[in-house]
Amino acid sequence: MDKTFARRGALAASVLAAALATQPAIAQETFKIGIVSFLSGQAAESFGIPAVNGAKVLVEAFNAGQAPAPFNKPGFGGMKIEPIYVDEAGGATKQVQELRNLYDRENVDAVVGYVSSGDCLAVAPVAEEMKRFLLLYDCGTPRIFEERQYQYVFRTASHGAMDNVALARYLKAKNVKVGTLNLINQDYAWGHDSKADFLAASDSLFKGRQVQVDLLPKFGAGQYGTEISALMSKPADVTHSSLWGGDLQALVLQGGARGLFKSTQVVLSAGDHVLPGLGDKMPDGVIISARGQYGLMAPKSPLNDWWFNLYEKKNNVYPVQAPYRMVQALLGLKTAVEKAMAANGGKKPTHEQLAAALTGLEWESPAGKIRMVLGNGHQAIQDTAIGRTKYDPAKKMVMLEDIVRFPAECVNPPANMKAEEWLKAGMPDAKC
Repeated sequence: MDKTFARRGALAASVLAAALATQPAIAQETFKIGIVSFLSGQAAESFGIPAVNGAKVLVEAFNAGQAPAPFNKPGFGGMKIEPIYVDEAGGATKQVQELRNLYDRENVDAVVGYVSSGDCLAVAPVAEEMKRFLLLYDCGTPRIFEERQYQYVFRTASHGAMDNVALARYLKAKNVKVGTLNLINQDYAWGHDSKADFLAASDSLFKGRQVQVDLLPKFGAGQYGTEISALMSKPADVTHSSLWGGDLQALVLQGGARGLFKSTQVVLSAGDHVLPGLGDKMPDGVIISARGQYGLMAPKSPLNDWWFNLYEKKNNVYPVQAPYRMVQALLGLKTAVEKAMAANGGKKPTHEQLAAALTGLEWESPAGKIRMVLGNGHQAIQDTAIGRTKYDPAKKMVMLEDIVRFPAECVNPPANMKAEEWLKAGMPDAKC
């Protein structure tokens, strides 16, 4: 009798083992991220695609557990990162629909994205309405967190006021004459805000300066013959521009051929990302902001050495503004996810828990420390740098020299003031 039961028990065990062997293995829990940037159009080549390339190499390193400490835990807290890449081209209405699709159809745990200020202004209220986590990695307008409060929306890079304040302070520090100004900026939120910020900062530092030519070509114009003629008909001491992407490349190529850069000191508030592509077509002596301590102006650190080499080896070009902004966003997201998991018994955080973890957070990036201190802890500030272009024939690349670094509290408004109010008041309490 005992032998019969033993045989039956052995048979049952073997059947169970065979059944279990045919079952699929339990899949590793994943963290899905929608990553949105320009993959087509005039902003893709110099901005959107480099940003996505930065995301790809970093996600690969994260999943392999190959990032340096304290970012060396595989994935996000052990969860494999699953990215979904979306093209930002098509305008704000299309991006709102794409955002809804990412949350509702793709079931992403977070969305990281957006270059265009117009797109950021459109998608932020939608994410808030849906109560879904949204991390803006770029765009520039200060209006995002100055016009309303958010629970679920964050930006992990400084807004555009920093870039233009730093430009004005650089001109002052280098004793550049600013008696007359010309301006050429795009006719949408980013261009209008950049112009206003630079004018306010320069008005505070250069009393009596006069604006001669103020141009607002449409986004994506591409041809600037009329504008260049207008700028050269009344040469100014300084010509300011916040053009970026293909628009900036076109202005440099067309203006350089006609001698624009020899007739005025050009200052570019977002200019570093076109340097690799332009090469020796970029005139020497142009004063450039990278919108942070990025690329050739990044501070020396083990984290930056690792990131710079990782990106350059994979893409055969060094990283500039866009991939740097992407990497600091993903490092911040990783830090927030793992902080939320530590407080949640190791479980994947909800959108609410993730938002709570990122509010007011600080972390190291290849560009230095990122601190979420504006917008009730939803808007970052960071140190920045300005330099001048100088082509190096031996290296066959544009270098940046005469670099000046500015601490975050010198070029960003305090938490209790909007950027416009701070600038009009003469930048009180700036710590330079």
